[in-house]
Amino acid sequence: MKSTFIHRPSDSHDQTKAQVNSPATGQEDARPNLLESGDTVALPWGSVDRYLSGQGMHINLERPPRQFAGGLANLNYLIEIDGREYVLRRPPQGDVLPGANDMAREHRVLHALAPHYPYAPRAVLYCEDAGVIGAHFQIMEYRAGRVISGAVIPPDIAVQEIGQKLAGAMVDLLVQLHSLDPLVVGLGDLGKPEGFLSRAVTGWTRRAELASISQPHKAIHVISEWLEKNMPPELQPTLLHADFKLDNLVLHQQTLKPVALLDWDMSTRGDPLFDLATLLSYWTEAGDPPAMHDLGQMPTAGYGFPSRDEVVQAYASATGRDVSNFAFYRVLCMFKLSVVFMQLHARYRSGATADPRYSRFGELSRGLLEFTHDLAQGRHA
Repeated sequence: MKSTFIHRPSDSHDQTKAQVNSPATGQEDARPNLLESGDTVALPWGSVDRYLSGQGMHINLERPPRQFAGGLANLNYLIEIDGREYVLRRPPQGDVLPGANDMAREHRVLHALAPHYPYAPRAVLYCEDAGVIGAHFQIMEYRAGRVISGAVIPPDIAVQEIGQKLAGAMVDLLVQLHSLDPLVVGLGDLGKPEGFLSRAVTGWTRRAELASISQPHKAIHVISEWLEKNMPPELQPTLLHADFKLDNLVLHQQTLKPVALLDWDMSTRGDPLFDLATLLSYWTEAGDPPAMHDLGQMPTAGYGFPSRDEVVQAYASATGRDVSNFAFYRVLCMFKLSVVFMQLHARYRSGATADPRYSRFGELSRGLLEFTHDLAQGRHA
C-alpha cells in the first residue's frame, strides 16, 4: 500500500469543531443538502472501513455515508468517524485532467492554512492509494452551515441588505487570504508564480482547443491573441484559492457570516487579481447577455448586490493594489470559465458522465465565449 499521511485533530481542532457544530452557535438546524441513497455514487465503504481501521480510526457504517448534492466535479460524502462528522472527498469518475481535482494539493493547503485562516477546514487524512476506493481521496473537517447556490436567494433568508453583506464578506475573505505570507504559513513553494499569467493564457487556449467538438470557435484565437497583447506586469504573488465564489462558502445558518471556504484543490500562488476576476466571472448583472443569466451561479443580478466595478474598487481600497489593468484579468477569467464549461460538455459527449445538467453546457460555453469576446473588444463592461 502506498504511503499515507494523516494530520490527527489536535485539542484546539476538537474545540473548534465542537463550537462550529454545537447548539451555542445556533447551527444545530443547519443540515447539509444530501442526495437520496439511490442517487448517490456508491463507494466501497467496506474497503474504506478496513483502511481507516489500519489508521486507528473507525467509520460508522450503521449510519450510511451520504453524498452531498450540488457541484460538478469532486464527489463529497458526509461520514461519521469515531462519533464525529467529517467529509470524504474524491475526484470525479472517469478521466481527470492533469492538475485538476488534486486531493493531495488540497490536503496540504488546508493543513497549512488552518492555523492562519479560520475559514479553511482542517485536513485530517490523505490517502494516495487508489486501490482503496478507485481514486486517491482525503478526509477533512465538516463544518455545518448553509450554502447559497444559484441565482435565487431562498425565501427563508430575511437578512437585511443581504446583497451588500454577502458581497462585503466575500471581498473580506479574499483580502484576508491575499494578506497571508506564503512562507509564514508553510506554502512558500506552492505552485509556480513566475509567469503565472502567461501560462494561464497558454494553458486555457490549449484546453479550449482540446475541448472543441471539431473546428475550434474562431473567438478562441481572437481572445487568446488579445490576452497575449494586453498582458500586464504581474503583481506580487499571493496565495490563491483559484475558484472563489459564493457557493464555495459555508455560511452560518442565522447570521450568514462565513463559516468555511471550500474547494481548495486548484489553489496555488500567483497574481491576486486572478482570484478577484474569478469571483467576478460568476457575478451576473441585470444588463448582462443571456449566457450570464443562464449561468445562474450567484444571485448577484438582484437583492441589492453591488456592481462588479464596485467590488473591484472595494478590493482595491482594502488592499491598495493597482487595478488599472483589471480588464485583462476579467477577460482571462471569463475565457477560463467558458473553457471549463466546454470541458464539462466534452465529458458529457464522451459518455464520462450522464448527468443531464451537462447536456446544455455546449450552448452555455458558446454564449460565455461570445461575451468574453465582446469584453475583449470593449463592447461590454
